Amino acid sequence: MFKQLLSAAVLAGALMSPAGAEQGDPDRGRVISFTCAGCHGIPFHQNVYPTYSVPRIGGQTEGYIVAALRAYRSGERRHPTMQAQGNTLSDQDIVDIAAYLAGLGGNSE
Repeated sequence: MFKQLLSAAVLAGALMSPAGAEQGDPDRGRVISFTCAGCHGIPFHQNVYPTYSVPRIGGQTEGYIVAALRAYRSGERRHPTMQAQGNTLSDQDIVDIAAYLAGLGGNSE
């Protein structure tokens, strides 16, 4: 019984792990994340409306970037510009962008 529960828990964990299930291509991510730098790559950039400081995303974890972009795409996270960007991205695009951005230092994008 214990072995069955342990096996089920390991399988569930593997299926639920977005970073473990998908491999991103950072070279492709560099190319398709070009528009991200237009806001996220400018030091101290302020969004016009609503006004707030745009976060730097270079060096962020892959899992966070994947979750955030998917949440914008689904409408779970609300920001019109980011929702529009997310709606143009496939799942593979998202993991590729995340692989690239995670590999950058905190001083980039």
